[in-house]
Amino acid sequence: MNVFFEAINKFFEFIVPIADFLWDFPTNFDWYANIPILGKFTFAIILLVGTGIYFTIKTRFIQVTGFKDGLKILVRRKTSDTGITPLASFLLSSAMRVGPGNIMGVTGAISIGGPGALFWMWVSAFFGMSTAFAEAVLAQIFKEKKGNEYVGGLPFYGQKILGDKRWVGVVLSLVFIMYALFSIPGQTFHLFTSFGSIADTMAGTTFGRQSTVYYAIAIVVIISVALTVLGGIRRVTAVTDVLVPIMAVIYTIVILLIIIVNLNEIPFFFREVFAGAFKPNALFGGAFGVALAQGIKRGLMSNEAGQGTVTMAAAVAENKHPVEQGLVQSIGVFLDTMIICTMTGFVVILAHVWTGEAGVAWETIRASKLTVYLASIQHLVPGTALDGAVKVIVSLCYGMFAFTTLVGLILFAEVSGNLISRGKKFIMGIRVVGALFFVPFGVLTVLAGLELGNLWYISDFVNIMVVYVNVPIILVGSGLVIKALRNYNESKEAKFKSKSIGVNSDIWK
Repeated sequence: MNVFFEAINKFFEFIVPIADFLWDFPTNFDWYANIPILGKFTFAIILLVGTGIYFTIKTRFIQVTGFKDGLKILVRRKTSDTGITPLASFLLSSAMRVGPGNIMGVTGAISIGGPGALFWMWVSAFFGMSTAFAEAVLAQIFKEKKGNEYVGGLPFYGQKILGDKRWVGVVLSLVFIMYALFSIPGQTFHLFTSFGSIADTMAGTTFGRQSTVYYAIAIVVIISVALTVLGGIRRVTAVTDVLVPIMAVIYTIVILLIIIVNLNEIPFFFREVFAGAFKPNALFGGAFGVALAQGIKRGLMSNEAGQGTVTMAAAVAENKHPVEQGLVQSIGVFLDTMIICTMTGFVVILAHVWTGEAGVAWETIRASKLTVYLASIQHLVPGTALDGAVKVIVSLCYGMFAFTTLVGLILFAEVSGNLISRGKKFIMGIRVVGALFFVPFGVLTVLAGLELGNLWYISDFVNIMVVYVNVPIILVGSGLVIKALRNYNESKEAKFKSKSIGVNSDIWK
């Protein structure tokens, strides 16, 4: 079995340098890398941040002016049996946004760029809110009806905006399906990390990957994912409607309690964040550009604004106007970065493990994000009696983050696949491949003691391809976004008609 997995890993070895080149371009050229500050930023990051700034200006700071309306839309009751509620769509998109990266990504950014990286995560999220607004509006404008459900997202609005050529939509759909499916094994690994940590803590010992406990985890993971995703959009949203609020509330309560116990450290937190943003600690390289680049990169990768990877959730909602779901998705970025990521940052920075005051050898643990995070929590929890309980709760939240992301990936692959074919066998085929092939594949690699780094690079490769494709598309479609926003501001209570912005749509007649 190990020989088989290693062969697969070897086969995908060619993708590693390609993915690295695309993500790092043009910082992998010395002439660019030597440019002060700018040389720290890849083209992908400049593209995403620049797009956020552009939409912020064009929409006249919609992330601020529309925030109150977005909250009202979230709590509004649905008046139709078609589609899902704006709140359900919000929770579905949050299932993808709020993932393991909210813990590992933030910890990694601070470990490399210092506390100041958190400030630049906030900046990236602020501008990212307007980008999320724009792509969600386009997803709503060009959504299509399938029975008593809606389908849409990047492949659908991409096809319409780029000349309504079907082959364009098919290519975009295939790219996203590949991204989603090849991201599944990584999320499966996160689930084992979570539940394995819980089992180790509760038993007071360390279980190996060939233990009965790990096989039990494998069975639970496969069955729970299959039961969720094989039921389609309705069942997945029913699950995310429950899990997303639970994991967000539990995580928030735990972190708030830790902060309350360490209130005397709050001034230290703000001092380090704002000072580190403009005058980084020498321990983290002492370069302004390092904190800036790490914060913006990790922020954008966490909230996924501009990547088109959560536009399927925006499309399936029932709204009176496309702008409504844009406002809702903008709040999704706020929840992900401004709240969840900030709480993670509180823990890592408040513990100031890197200063040596926590009694931990910083240089020996800084490479392991999970070790840094758990060491930070352990330092902040008073005494030792609660260490185990807090570790179990945090690990459980981490596991729920991974589970909702995993089922979201399969669902969004299904929604995207509707552009290729809406046949029941084809759609069920996507669900089966995701739940009963890629999840078990990820499970088997864990049990075999492998991590197959080369294989996971495929999701990185397809992800950057989605960024390079989606951002130009939403920029080309920006005129429609602005027209829709103007129409919304002029007639908030009226049902939207697509002809008012020059678009023909069976949904918005």
